[in-house]
Amino acid sequence: MESETTPGAPPGPAVGGRGRLAGRLARRAAPLAVAGVLGAGLAVGVVAATGLGGSTTTVLEQASAEAGPASPASFAATGENLSVQEIYRRSAPGVVQITAVSRVGTIDPVDPFGQQPQQRALGSGFVIDKAGHIVTNYHVVQGAQEVDVNFSGRDPVRAKVVGVDPSTDLAVLQVDVPGRALTPLPLGDSDAVQVGDPVVAIGNPFGLDRTVTAGIVSALQRHITAPNGFQIDHVLQTDAAINHGNSGGPLLDAQGHVIGVNSQIQSGGVDGNVGIGFAVPINTVREVASQLIESGKVEHPFLGIEMQTITPDLAKTFRLPVDQGVLLASVRPGSPAEKAGLHGGDTTAVVNGETWVLGGDVITRADGRAITNADLLREVVLGKKPGDTIDLEVHRGDKTLTMSVELGRQPATPTG
Repeated sequence: MESETTPGAPPGPAVGGRGRLAGRLARRAAPLAVAGVLGAGLAVGVVAATGLGGSTTTVLEQASAEAGPASPASFAATGENLSVQEIYRRSAPGVVQITAVSRVGTIDPVDPFGQQPQQRALGSGFVIDKAGHIVTNYHVVQGAQEVDVNFSGRDPVRAKVVGVDPSTDLAVLQVDVPGRALTPLPLGDSDAVQVGDPVVAIGNPFGLDRTVTAGIVSALQRHITAPNGFQIDHVLQTDAAINHGNSGGPLLDAQGHVIGVNSQIQSGGVDGNVGIGFAVPINTVREVASQLIESGKVEHPFLGIEMQTITPDLAKTFRLPVDQGVLLASVRPGSPAEKAGLHGGDTTAVVNGETWVLGGDVITRADGRAITNADLLREVVLGKKPGDTIDLEVHRGDKTLTMSVELGRQPATPTG
C-alpha cells in the first residue's frame, strides 16, 4: 500500500538497530527521513469481501562472485554475464505477484447481511528456497488478513506470513507447494556492488504480470525511511524503472543474482517512475530473512540517542574539545544511553544554515574504534545485539570519560 513519506527532520539519526546473521554480516537501521519517497506497492481499491504447514530449517547462502562487475549498462552475454533475456528466462519463474487483503471500515448496520469492505494491495516477491519461503516488503502485507501468491500461469496460492520486520521493510511468506514447482533465486553480495553496474528489476508494476526493466546502479549508501520511521542504511539506488506494484521484487545483477529488494521510488511530485528507485541490499535481506524464518521476528539493538557529526567549522566556532566525533543532540528518556549517564544538548545554534543542538556529550571512540561520523557509531552499535555492551570514549567539557552502555531492544517507533 502506498503512502507518501515526508522528512521528520530530527537533529540527527537515533541509533536503533537490526539483528545479526550467523557470520556477522552486520547491517543497519536507524531513523532519517528521505523526502518525497513512496513505497512501491499498489493499492487497488476497496471491494466487497470474497471468499502451511511444515517446519523447515533454511540456510540462505551467498552466491559466489565468479566474475567482476559487468561493463556499465552492458548486458552482452560475455563470460559469466548474461543478457537481459537470459536473466529474465532464468529468474522470472521465481518472481511472484502478491495480493494482500485487509479489512477496512465496518459492516453497514442497515444491511445485516452485508460484508465488511476490504482493501487489496498488490506487490511482488521472490522465492528464496525450496521450502516455499518468499521475500517481499513489509508494507505490501502490512495489516493484511489474507495474503495470496500468484505464480504465472497458476491459480493463486494462499500464503502465511512467517514474520515481518518493519525496521527494514521486509517480510517472509511461505506457500505450501511442492518444491519441484519452485524456482529459488540465487542471492548475490550487495557489498560488492559498484556504481555503474548493470541491473535488472522484475516485478508486477500496476499489476502487470512479470515485467522486466533494466538500468544501472546509480548510487550506493543511500538512506530511506522504513514504515516504522527508522532508517534503512546502505540502500542501492537504481534507474531501472520501478513503479507501484514492484515492491518486494528482486533487483538482479548481470549474473542473475539478487542484490536487492525493490522497495521505494523517489516521486518528484509524479505518481510513477522518474528514474530514481531504491532497493534494500540483499546482505540486509539475507540476515533479516534468516531470523524471521528461525524465530518469526528480528530484534534490533538500541542505544537511544540523537546525534550529529561534528564539522571543522562547528568545532572551531564553538571551541569544542575535539574536532572529530559525534555530538549528542538528545538522549531518549529511559533509553540505555540515559541509564548509562550520557547527556544530550541544551542549546540550539545555527551554523552555515544548519541547526545544531550544543552542550551535549561528544563521542570519539566506540569499542576502541575511532568515531569520526554518525554512520560509524551507528555501524558499531548495529553490529551488536540487545544485551551486548558497548564501550564509549566520551568528552564532556574538559573531561574525557569512558562509559559502558548495555544496549536495549529497539522500540516500535523512534519516538514511541
